[in-house]
Amino acid sequence: MRPLPALFALFLIIPLVEIWFLIEVGSVVGVGWTILLVVSTAVAGAGLIRFQGFSTFLRVRQKLQQEQIPAFELAEGLALLIAGALMLTPGFFTDGFGFLILIPPLRRKMIRYAFSQMGDGPRPPDSGSESSDHHTLQGEWRHIDD
Repeated sequence: MRPLPALFALFLIIPLVEIWFLIEVGSVVGVGWTILLVVSTAVAGAGLIRFQGFSTFLRVRQKLQQEQIPAFELAEGLALLIAGALMLTPGFFTDGFGFLILIPPLRRKMIRYAFSQMGDGPRPPDSGSESSDHHTLQGEWRHIDD
């Protein structure tokens, strides 16, 4: 993917869509209600992100205590960080995408898709049979002093 068109969309098209949505909503419900809605979605999103982020943090700690790599959980944390940035951006368009990321089954499906695009990357915990995905090598080792 070429980065220039993506940056163009990110910095030009998205703010224009946000402004259009804000004007449309403001013309229907009024300026005061529009501001209240924008602030309310940011506060509600921040609360949901805090709750889900803490839950994800606990799963990361649990994986580390089990001496497993918490790759999927870290990807969820990154997704929640992106959702937080979208939720704190004033507007309804970005809030909609932020709220979509906050839906756990949808977020996990997006992460599984991203991992599948990376090839033989980390497997999420609910991606099917884990025992067939892991290969154990057995052997012996000993420490040799120099």
